[in-house]
Amino acid sequence: MMNYDVKVIGAGLAGSEVALSLADKGFRVKLVECKPLRRSPAHASDDYCELVCSNSLKSNDPLTAHGLLKEELRVLGSKVIEVADVCAVPAGSALAVDRKLFAEKVTELINENPLIDVTAEIASELPSDELTVIATGPLTLSPLDDAIKNVFGSLHFYDAEAPIVSAESIDMDHAYFAARYGKGNADDYLNCPLTKEEYEAFYDALINAERADKHEFEKGEIFEGCMPAEVMALRGKDALRFGPMKPVGLSDPRDGKRAYAVLQLRKENVAGDMYNLVGFQTNLKIGEQKRVFGLIPALRNAEYMRYGVMHRNSFIEAPKVLDACFRSKVYPNLFIAGQLGGVEGYVESIASGKSVAIHIENVLKNREPEPLPDDTVIGALARYISTENGNFQPMNANYGLLPAVEVRDKTERKRIMRERSAYSINKYLEKHNGT
Repeated sequence: MMNYDVKVIGAGLAGSEVALSLADKGFRVKLVECKPLRRSPAHASDDYCELVCSNSLKSNDPLTAHGLLKEELRVLGSKVIEVADVCAVPAGSALAVDRKLFAEKVTELINENPLIDVTAEIASELPSDELTVIATGPLTLSPLDDAIKNVFGSLHFYDAEAPIVSAESIDMDHAYFAARYGKGNADDYLNCPLTKEEYEAFYDALINAERADKHEFEKGEIFEGCMPAEVMALRGKDALRFGPMKPVGLSDPRDGKRAYAVLQLRKENVAGDMYNLVGFQTNLKIGEQKRVFGLIPALRNAEYMRYGVMHRNSFIEAPKVLDACFRSKVYPNLFIAGQLGGVEGYVESIASGKSVAIHIENVLKNREPEPLPDDTVIGALARYISTENGNFQPMNANYGLLPAVEVRDKTERKRIMRERSAYSINKYLEKHNGT
């Protein structure tokens, strides 16, 4: 086993970004990963950087907060985003990837890198005397989970995944290809229309269907961004029609008409032989999923490659224990990256990993880490997780985190924010690389 400069625990999105980024700078990394010894409840393979939720990596549009965050990461040289771009599948203006190919390529990059020593080990404690990154994600396994609770305390919420169906089992007589408002390629999304009567039958079945472990998720602990469809439906009969089943901008090219409601399906892989039910995370029992979703005409005979599931996610109360460099306020050699540290989302986890890699590079060069600028999305997220908050919850990238721009026109305001971000992040890099 080689000597190493930093230990990274966890080879998910954040941990993989930290390891690859530091190795790219010539530092030696010991990467500790529980696979293949154990998997979390949501993992299905032994590859690293596995995407357990079937949502895309969100928008690539540079005038959205998620698109801007990706632009920042590309400027910073994110290794994981590079792989995501290579593994992209059609999804309109969103960045979605072939999940299997994505994980395989990241795993290959890590295993073939001579500066990264991967150790299959179930971590059990928080090292305090060596430079360490905890990047075990929202499904941290015990006994490390208990060690984190003992040192930092723990909060939690629940989120869910949507079902995946085989392409050949979809009834194409009741489906059509179209992107909302014509954005992106026409075949990026497969649309399953419902009449008013079909929607009402589906809605009634959904809200009355039997859920798995129902009592566990009725305590206000469900994350808004991954809310199960059956929970959203309880907000009102039209909640789905104004949410994931919104029909606007999706006229049927065969007759030009707009359906009463539409369920969208998105390609799950490059081959296009699997489709994800967009926005339909669920905690219904398996038999109920087949019965209820079978009321949608296009899915009457659907073959399920994976049923939807719900799981518990953990995170620390970051503002009390981390600074804006994702570093422990008590243990200066300890950093926490990813969703465990209070960011929410795939790209946000990659961003925190990239931030931590930059800060650790400074530590290894005997320089004091400096937070990224607040007027960048990546810097604003770091400020959020380190700012006192009486009701702290994990946060997605959004423009509300950035300093305001006093311009009334929304598009112009976003354009200014984008230009400001580009200037600030390049100035930060000049300083970081030039010292």
